[in-house]
Amino acid sequence: MVAAFTFNTVENLPVGLLELVSGSLRVSVSAVGLLVTGYAVTVAAASVPLAHATRSVPRRHVLTGLLTALVLSSAVAALATSYWLLLVARLLTALAQALYWAVTGPVAVGLFAPEVRGRVVGALSVAGSLAIVIGVPAGTWLGRQTDWQVPIAVPAALGLVSLVTIAALLPTSRPEEEPAAYATGPDARRFLTVLGAGALSATGAFAGYTYIVKFLGDVSGFSPGAVSALLVVFGAACLVGVSVTGALLDRFPRSALPAAVATQAVGMLGLYAVGTHPVAAVMFLVLMGGALGPVFMVTQNEMLHCAPGRTDIALASNSGAYNAGIAAGAALGALVLPLAGVRGTFLAGGLVTVGACAVQLGDRLLPGSPLRRS
Repeated sequence: MVAAFTFNTVENLPVGLLELVSGSLRVSVSAVGLLVTGYAVTVAAASVPLAHATRSVPRRHVLTGLLTALVLSSAVAALATSYWLLLVARLLTALAQALYWAVTGPVAVGLFAPEVRGRVVGALSVAGSLAIVIGVPAGTWLGRQTDWQVPIAVPAALGLVSLVTIAALLPTSRPEEEPAAYATGPDARRFLTVLGAGALSATGAFAGYTYIVKFLGDVSGFSPGAVSALLVVFGAACLVGVSVTGALLDRFPRSALPAAVATQAVGMLGLYAVGTHPVAAVMFLVLMGGALGPVFMVTQNEMLHCAPGRTDIALASNSGAYNAGIAAGAALGALVLPLAGVRGTFLAGGLVTVGACAVQLGDRLLPGSPLRRS
């Protein structure tokens, strides 16, 4: 959980340090923004190849290697005196994160009985969500009080805690012999459905979320101070959604994803339709936030149930597809913004999310679906 929190904090920390890094390294704000975009693209591209390359290496060795990379790359990033060195350090962290999400799920859930594995996935996801609610705001505050290098260095210390713990306590075993190495009910069609629905959901969410600050200011009419408070509300809603969904995941494993994606669609389309009214905007913003976090968590859990082969490869595919969706969503929003304004980005994102709902509905209605067989 500490490692999950640290990786997600590192991924998003430049968002809160844009101007500080820009001024210190004498580069544009958009160039600093590429530190986040390049990170997501690297995770999307590297997840499956790295999972294949390390599929026979004991997971204790893989995780200690990944956490060593996290510690070293965070230290290099904190000491960077040029933009390009900072970029290289972040890409090294992104490579480590690309593989981390593929291997940590099977390792963590394999330590517990199958009937509580959903709660284990939920715990990992809560830790990841805390990065948005606590990690990034705390890092932003610390950077403003000191310098941007200080919050960039903190993940090295957190990563070291995880590294020592895992190196000392995690058993060493062959990956294919671990309890969660293979799914409980392999289903290739379900695997592809979850993969597609997750990617479309991410595309839809980030088509609008990328411009949420502009939307709340220009469309809903909130002041800059109120927008900052609403971002905290959004993050808290995300955390609550992950916590509640994680607690129920073992009881309703097949209903969680449709519920989360449908809630996201309602939140985004509601913001488009009535976002000009502040009270309504807050309500639909909370709905969107409450769904955004659980979607990735639920798709990860689904991979442990339906992966047609090894679960680590399936989880890598899911992480890659989701991060590709994030990049595609940001690109879609950038295309829509000059044509239809910031409200249009939420309409486009909401419609893409409806497409994710349609993919899941089609899977349930097609012949051979467990729902139809029952």
